Amino acid sequence: MVDFAGDGAGEGELSWGQRENWDRIVRERIWAPVGGVEQLPPGATVTDVADVVRYLMSRHQALRTRIRVAEDGRPTQVVFGSGEIPLDIVDTDHPEAVAERYRNTPMDFTAEWPVRVAVIRRDGRLTHTVTLVSHLATDAAGVVLMMAELATLTTTPIDGMPPLAQARWQGSPAGRRHSDAAMRYWENIFATIEPNRFRTVHDEHHPRYWHGEFHSPALLSAANAIAAKTGLGPSTVFLTLFAVALQDVTRINPVVVRPIVGNRFRPGLSGVVCTVAQAGICVLDVAGKPFDEAAQQVRRSVINAYKYAYFDHEQMLELRARIERERGVALDTRCFVNDRHGVAPTGTLYDTSAPAGKFRWVRGQDDPPFERLFVEIDDVPDAIQVTMHLDTRAISLADAESVAVGMERMAIQAATGA
Repeated sequence: MVDFAGDGAGEGELSWGQRENWDRIVRERIWAPVGGVEQLPPGATVTDVADVVRYLMSRHQALRTRIRVAEDGRPTQVVFGSGEIPLDIVDTDHPEAVAERYRNTPMDFTAEWPVRVAVIRRDGRLTHTVTLVSHLATDAAGVVLMMAELATLTTTPIDGMPPLAQARWQGSPAGRRHSDAAMRYWENIFATIEPNRFRTVHDEHHPRYWHGEFHSPALLSAANAIAAKTGLGPSTVFLTLFAVALQDVTRINPVVVRPIVGNRFRPGLSGVVCTVAQAGICVLDVAGKPFDEAAQQVRRSVINAYKYAYFDHEQMLELRARIERERGVALDTRCFVNDRHGVAPTGTLYDTSAPAGKFRWVRGQDDPPFERLFVEIDDVPDAIQVTMHLDTRAISLADAESVAVGMERMAIQAATGA
């Protein structure tokens, strides 16, 4: 066990980012871990690793947080001033298997810290660490912050609001005004959009939920060339490619998509290990438009989506329920894109030697459920990976694969002018 102690103990409401993640954790019965396996330097000791764990747990309130659930089901967060966390020592040649076991083991947020850590030992020598942190505690940007801190073990005070302080501001008059303004934007979308995001799937598939991956060097090269040629941000390029490909498959326009917005550009959030990313919403009218025109429309829409992606999640759900009653329809807004890639435009033309992408279905399951469609865009060596988590009652396996392949095809056409 590794002991730790830090400041900021207390209890209060969940922050907006925590509440949105808690909703997903409860709905999908997951603990939403991020992180993985890291190689240790030669000669590293258990004490070295324990010191790092103690440093992070003591420094960051989000890692020392547990959830208290009231009888009516309402969660609150409890930040502890001290405690202990297990540091497992595992003898194995397969650290990834340990990480996978951690991912697949349910977490009790009322009794566990939202962190799991192991040291991997082989033939008496420490080789790797396995560290997984729940999205309830931090988003990907927070993980990057922790990694940067570990390079120096800085003791500089954190410049920003940890989750308890965020929740207090969000409940203040200023916070309520901010969320109310966001809800006016969301209300206009809810009141006017086509209720359905996908065409009806008549062939029910078993298992129901699937995870697929499209690995494409050609998409990386073409998207970089488009960004360099047009001056558009790479994220705008990828969102445009996705929207156009989805519209081509579903024939539903405008496309309504919920991009994951980091929100780190907001005051008091840039330097804090916590979860502030939320799913915004934007309406993308891309049908029949040339790529350049569609991309400019996406760029304008995304500005508002980012502006209004910091909001009270519960208030949004209440707003949507009210408008569904008024319209007499159920609104399907469960189409998400999480663009996590960090590739900058190279300025080069499309590399015609870049291999075409390959799609593979990784696994299917009936439980726990996925969103209707949740797309992730990530860097992998010399390529882009488009990962799809989907509900086959919303989109068929063939249509989902067509969307991924269509993104690559349109990227090459836009990059080459073909």
